[in-house]
Amino acid sequence: MVLPAADPASLPALVLIVDDDTRLSDLLQRFLGENGFQTVAVHSAAEAREKLELLAFDILIVDVMMPGESGVDFVRSVRAEQDVPILFLTALGETEDRILGLEVGADDYLVKPFDPRELVLRLRTILRRAAAVPSTPLPETETDEADTAHFGPFNFDRKRRLLTRAGEAIYLTSGEADLLVALVEHAGQPIAREDLAPDDRATITDRAIDVAITRLRKKIETDPKFPRYLQTIRGKGYVLHLD
Repeated sequence: MVLPAADPASLPALVLIVDDDTRLSDLLQRFLGENGFQTVAVHSAAEAREKLELLAFDILIVDVMMPGESGVDFVRSVRAEQDVPILFLTALGETEDRILGLEVGADDYLVKPFDPRELVLRLRTILRRAAAVPSTPLPETETDEADTAHFGPFNFDRKRRLLTRAGEAIYLTSGEADLLVALVEHAGQPIAREDLAPDDRATITDRAIDVAITRLRKKIETDPKFPRYLQTIRGKGYVLHLD
């Protein structure tokens, strides 16, 4: 089944599939190709690194359980060097597995077996969010003050889900952007963990929220251990202080 194109005028997104299951990889390549994606498939972390050195991928689909280096270890090493969007594809569906995926920096987590149409929709959602982060500084005139929150050297455009510092865009995963939107909407007021999960992710646990908060602090705080802007209010949740 071919889903409606997300943006017929845009160039096809280049996807790197990292999965040791060759049959699944072939199926993914065929289905994604039918839905407007360009794909490259490899079957190990070592092969994936070789491709990453040669090509600039728009998004990675990574299996967690692979022989040799696991998908988790591979993604952790990739995140240390670049902010390319990543979706985990795995048979491990327990809460702890999802939390681990968040901890190492994945943007999303899809459990096998899955509907390929859902995979396409998730990929498009991640890519839309990533596209909001430009590779060059933004002119000040492009920022809508009505939708922009200011804290320290940072500006966050809620409408575009875009975080900048001195005009330079800072990459946010979809989960981090969700959190920042909720925190900005309740700026100056403590918001409970359960209220920080988006409506379409109601199964997110308190610990998963804590992990995402920790990662967000690393991007906006000079010293994440002693946060100035994103603070914990014991017994009440988290609060974001704006200027």
